[in-house]
Amino acid sequence: EHALLAYTLGVKQLIVAINKMDTTKWSEDRFKEIVKETSNFIKKVGFNPKSVAFVPISGFNGDNMIDGSSNCPWYKGRDKETKAGKSSGKTLLDAIDAIEPPSRPSDKPLRLPLQDVYKIGGIGTVPVGRV
Repeated sequence: EHALLAYTLGVKQLIVAINKMDTTKWSEDRFKEIVKETSNFIKKVGFNPKSVAFVPISGFNGDNMIDGSSNCPWYKGRDKETKAGKSSGKTLLDAIDAIEPPSRPSDKPLRLPLQDVYKIGGIGTVPVGRV
């Protein structure tokens, strides 16, 4: 559901942190099973599974979040080639750092989010929002 919402809202890059790997004793088979199931789903949503970073972590123990973990020697990390160059990493922080900032077209008209639209008799339609 979250992947579908993200894609619908225009999110182009995705990281899947597979948490609680410590409860499966860092099973490589379980990790691959989750990656396969999740890849099938996000492909149906519209994401390219090859461009998605899958990172096994343990939030409780802090494994593979900031520093690499010795509990999963089978996880070699991921390599990602982008327009800006090649990046690789093994941790969740590395995956977050590899996210490219979206392009901001400054040559196009300003677009603002609206909070509400009021229709006031005698005045007309009044859009309400913040800059």
